[in-house]
Amino acid sequence: MTSLADRLRGVLGGTRPTETPLDRVAPAPAAKNLEAVAETLGGEWHEEGGHRYVVVNRSFAPGYRHGRVAVADAMPGNDGLWPRLELLLGPSAGGTPSPGAASPFHADDTGAGHLLFVDLETTGLAGGAGSYAFLVGCAWFEGARLHVRQFFLSSFGSEAAMLAGVARMAGRATGVVTYNGKSFDLPLLDTRFSLNRMTLPLLELPHVDLLHPARRLWKDPAFEARVPGASSCKLTSLERTLCGFERDGDVPGFEIPGRYFGYVRSGDARPLEAVLEHNRLDLVSLALLTGMLAQKLESGAPAAVSAREALGLGRLLERGGR
Repeated sequence: MTSLADRLRGVLGGTRPTETPLDRVAPAPAAKNLEAVAETLGGEWHEEGGHRYVVVNRSFAPGYRHGRVAVADAMPGNDGLWPRLELLLGPSAGGTPSPGAASPFHADDTGAGHLLFVDLETTGLAGGAGSYAFLVGCAWFEGARLHVRQFFLSSFGSEAAMLAGVARMAGRATGVVTYNGKSFDLPLLDTRFSLNRMTLPLLELPHVDLLHPARRLWKDPAFEARVPGASSCKLTSLERTLCGFERDGDVPGFEIPGRYFGYVRSGDARPLEAVLEHNRLDLVSLALLTGMLAQKLESGAPAAVSAREALGLGRLLERGGR
């Protein structure tokens, strides 16, 4: 079965689209406020092909605490990887190599691994060709620190320029980690790349979607039965229960597209400060939870804090032939 991205490439042929439905209904942000966008968001302008986008960089020191967990507690090894991380890939993605085999996260034998954590904020929660990724958040461990880089789409006409910056960032990675990214983030990002006649480098990398092992270890049916509509495996739920981190004043996900469209109409980026903070917290939680889970896989049963977690760890290890 062909993917949406493949079908789009066939439709586009040798031409590059000049507009999308959103281009016709949403003008560029008000010019009088545009220059202040980078300063408001704490970033800097980047330019490519005459189009500009904003890049926001943050760095978290080893002692930074995300609730009970510090960055230093979840750091990978000197090669940038955690032992047994490949067990989180799943059988269909080569996640069951024989014991002693080289990690699939190493691109070759010349250098250390570089895992990239990715999370998007979009103009539509359902995805599809009409949804833009107006914020592409990336995080990685390097030099004993957790680094976060966010690419912000300052105007719809700058999408190709922003995606080129994302592609350069992705080109340095040897693996990608997301949360529900197999179903949402990477397909949507691939569609945006395809519409701009570009290729998303992340598609060729080993991909850990942490949502699936999280469900194996931490899904709590009893909690979900007591609180209808709640999800025990929502990222914010896991950061609260596993890291002890409680968000204060976090912007609800359903508000995020509206805040971006408000910026497009007015050019005022101030309501988006909370959106970028929401995205940063998602990335920090994703990185720390990945490290915590990888360490549990290395330690085995003694690291489990509940029967459900022990069973989930056992199933992951058994599936990997351990």
